[in-house]
Amino acid sequence: MTKSRSEHLDVLIVGAGLSGIGAAVHLKKESPNQKLAIIEGRDNLGGTWDLFRYPGIRSDSDMYTLGYGFKPWTKERAIANGESILDYLWETVSENELKQHIRFGHHVRRAEWSSEAQVWTVTVVHLGETFDITCKFLFMCSGYYNYRRGFTPEFPGRERFTGTVVHPQFWPEDLEYAGKKIIVIGSGATAITLIPNLATKAEKVTMVQRSPSYLAIDQAIDQRALRIRRLFGDRIGYALIRFRNTKRQQRTYEFAQSRPDQFKETLFKDIRELVGQDYLDKHFTPTYQPWDQRVCLIPDGDFFQAIKFGRADVETGKIRTFTESGIELESGERIDADIIVTATGLELVSLGEVDFVVDGELIDFSKRWTYKGLAFSGIPNLAFTFGYVNTSWTVRAELVAKFVSRLLNHMDKAGASSVTPTLRPGDSFMPRESFVEGFTSGYFQRANGVLPRQGNRAPWINPQNHAATKKLLTARIDDGVLKFAHC
Repeated sequence: MTKSRSEHLDVLIVGAGLSGIGAAVHLKKESPNQKLAIIEGRDNLGGTWDLFRYPGIRSDSDMYTLGYGFKPWTKERAIANGESILDYLWETVSENELKQHIRFGHHVRRAEWSSEAQVWTVTVVHLGETFDITCKFLFMCSGYYNYRRGFTPEFPGRERFTGTVVHPQFWPEDLEYAGKKIIVIGSGATAITLIPNLATKAEKVTMVQRSPSYLAIDQAIDQRALRIRRLFGDRIGYALIRFRNTKRQQRTYEFAQSRPDQFKETLFKDIRELVGQDYLDKHFTPTYQPWDQRVCLIPDGDFFQAIKFGRADVETGKIRTFTESGIELESGERIDADIIVTATGLELVSLGEVDFVVDGELIDFSKRWTYKGLAFSGIPNLAFTFGYVNTSWTVRAELVAKFVSRLLNHMDKAGASSVTPTLRPGDSFMPRESFVEGFTSGYFQRANGVLPRQGNRAPWINPQNHAATKKLLTARIDDGVLKFAHC
């Protein structure tokens, strides 16, 4: 039974991870008249950094860009572990007096817009009680993957394996792996992070990959950044490093796209020096082009160090079946294990698996056009945060938060009760492109029926270029596409 509560908010933020906390800070500073709250399904903030607890969990981007522009990262390591990131988030909450605005353990089930009332009614479950909260504007900062389950392919014979099977998204706190033989299935960031950390205690860790990924070795501690901080101080130094690193990430991506062979060689040179040409050819030379999928970061080459010193190994090939004692590849090779870790990826969802209804119509976001990569055609007073795939997530997330702040201020000044991205004549005939164009990672391909589409003209685009995105999200609010209503 749904109980009605009298609470009404100007802005309801869903999600208390990096995106949601950052959004709340920007709204408080730039749109201070808005009454807001943050609801979070988990019992802690952090999102990804609270959910994932596998050994070695860390950022895949440097913290000078994954951190917020308004809060300098002051720890020594640029590539930070999950615990440090959580500490950073809690500091942000404390410094900006956000705790009073966060409601933990609140799960959103449904959001229904009424054009007559000009409000969202959000159905929430907390401690077994179901109730409604109404709000003028709904800001979804819940990430893009399913928190309840990860992606695991069907492996023939899985039931035959007598050992333990673990998905990294649900790592058991009491899992004892010291002295064990471990197979890690996968070749993405999770597998690459897990293996050197497991290898410090395990008897042997073997990565089994269907095909290789691009791997880039970089320093966990950025010595040049530390010098800049010593010279200019934490706040100015941080701003300089953040600007430098964002530009460098974008230049690296553009270089990879325009000169893929040269880019490959810069990666392969470092790998070759650690594990040799034969190993490089067999296990670390992908068949696709760089940045068609994410390039995995290897801080201080720890993954390759584990291979070099015999604590880890790699096998490339398709899995034929699980066996009683491990797995068998299509090549016929058998690998024994006590534990098999299925680091096989994420399952993407659209806006946190919430049912969205507008004036009685259940919304299918895959049939909608994305407005600037942050809103949807025909859906009023709704924004969502989606970061970059080729640059740190937070860099774009903050641009989205600032845009939403400006949008709310514009609405207040104009006396508007709602705003709706609306297709212009001819826009509906645009070619329907993927939400992130040219990105072929499996978890995105599996989500083609979930995410919205982009077109071939502004503002119905979602560029992965920072300069283009910044221009798009700092342009005038009243662009002729956003239609404002007054009640």
